[in-house]
Amino acid sequence: MKLDPAFIFTAMLQLLSSLPVTLFITVVSVFCGLLIGTVVALIRIYRVPVLHPIAAFYVMFFRGTPMLMHLLLVYFGLPMLIDSLAAAFGWSFHSAAIPMLGFVLIAFSLTAGSYLSEVIRAAILSINRGQIEAAYSVGMTTWQALRRIVFPQAFAVSLPNLSNGLIGMLHGSTLAYTVSVVEINAKALIVASTNWKFLEAFIAAALIFWGVTLVIEKAAALLEKRLNTYNRGGVA
Repeated sequence: MKLDPAFIFTAMLQLLSSLPVTLFITVVSVFCGLLIGTVVALIRIYRVPVLHPIAAFYVMFFRGTPMLMHLLLVYFGLPMLIDSLAAAFGWSFHSAAIPMLGFVLIAFSLTAGSYLSEVIRAAILSINRGQIEAAYSVGMTTWQALRRIVFPQAFAVSLPNLSNGLIGMLHGSTLAYTVSVVEINAKALIVASTNWKFLEAFIAAALIFWGVTLVIEKAAALLEKRLNTYNRGGVA
């Protein structure tokens, strides 16, 4: 058995057709996870009654269990819940109407939310409390202080960890093939099965993931540099 370098290039061209699916899963999951994580972080920071223990359990459970497990729990559990509610309340909507990609996005968003909540919580707590008190002294509400003062600084602080989370979700998107979503990993299996050149197909997939990861790292580095320049009062 010999390596076929020419087929690596051929496979790469075929795998690129699934790149939009991979990027869609990654971006949507991280965006939704960022929203979930922000809400959960604020609930835990301000210790909102009733919701605080629920948020703490959510973070503990999802950070303590594998990402694949989250996908399988959503994939098998959510249809049962939806169909049971539909039968009980007479809804016309059933789980069969949800595409496979929908289950992937729900599961991965919940996973991302649990990890990003800790990133956001640490970033918010790193901001000097005196700045928030100063905002209160000039008549700002808590939401105004968070939006105008805390969140911009917290974003700059958490940017390296946020980019790591984005890269982690990019790599984790390969698990979507377990529920028949054709992303790069699944496409590599399909391409390889046509002529049994699995090594070449997965080398091609690895090169694509590596390339996208490098783009994310470079973009995050440029954004971090720009934010640091702005925070020092320089000219970007």
